[in-house]
Amino acid sequence: MSEAQFKQLQEVVADADKVLILPHNDPDPDAVASAMALSHLLTKTLELETEIAYQGIIGRAENKALISYLDEPLQPLTAVDLASFPAVAIVDTQPGSGNNAIPLEAMVAIVIDHHPWREATATAKFADVRTEVGATSTILTEYLQAAGLEPDQQLATALFYGIKTDTIGLSRGAGPADAAAYVYLQPKVDNDALIEIERAQVPIDYFKSFDMTLRAAQLYDHLVVSYLGPMAYPDLTAEMADVLLRLEGCEWVICLGVYQDNLILAIRTRSPEGGAGRLAQAMVDRQGTAGGHGIMAGGQIPLRSRDPKRLTSRLIQEALRHLNIPVETRAKRLV
Repeated sequence: MSEAQFKQLQEVVADADKVLILPHNDPDPDAVASAMALSHLLTKTLELETEIAYQGIIGRAENKALISYLDEPLQPLTAVDLASFPAVAIVDTQPGSGNNAIPLEAMVAIVIDHHPWREATATAKFADVRTEVGATSTILTEYLQAAGLEPDQQLATALFYGIKTDTIGLSRGAGPADAAAYVYLQPKVDNDALIEIERAQVPIDYFKSFDMTLRAAQLYDHLVVSYLGPMAYPDLTAEMADVLLRLEGCEWVICLGVYQDNLILAIRTRSPEGGAGRLAQAMVDRQGTAGGHGIMAGGQIPLRSRDPKRLTSRLIQEALRHLNIPVETRAKRLV
């Protein structure tokens, strides 16, 4: 981050007495850590009051453990008076992406993200969108360094874990900036806490979902698809997709499930060419919202009384065409 960028960031909120920081819906570790880092930056450099709020559910056991370790830094958006904030910042997401609580027409002061650029982001007063980095936590780590602020152990652990999860330990979609931030943060990490977060205990329903995912999984050449049905929390599709991607010979995984009258989909790939975000866009098209980047993506489609299984079938046909797998390919059961 250049000195000019840092100065510009400060200028867009200099007249505000407090700032609301929003990560994407159902925030993951990268989004949580990025929000915390921006809050720390604005508080220490401009003495601004900040609040971090989120929409959705934090359902994954590891994410719950991280939030607990960080002393519950986020609050539900329903508990916040939006009108009382003269400035809003969003991290790990952008206006118009469909995965945040910001209306498309709303004015946003700050956007910091690593996903592909959205046209609506141009309306923000300050936008730093870098698709060449693997995690928004990397960008915020650079901000702290530029401001001369050393993260404490909690924040360093969160940022490190955000980079680690989004880049799979620097193995996917990571660039030089991610590696530099990773190395900078590693000595500051609370390793005991990190182990507890990564090995967080899961409820019995997790194993029921795992069983259902395996039983429903179908193989189309190098693609694995699983329809989970109704889900207790929306990021279960992503959690199960991460598991299925470990299958030997698998290059692509698509998991789908229903949450609150929406069909949720998660995509993962091992393909060196990436393209998960493009696949998500192709599948969802104008039916809902989708986004992501090279190795992971997601989306959701409002059901509006439609049969989720029939919609899933149509989406899978689109995925087969996009991945150049013959649509007549007969699916094989995984188990």
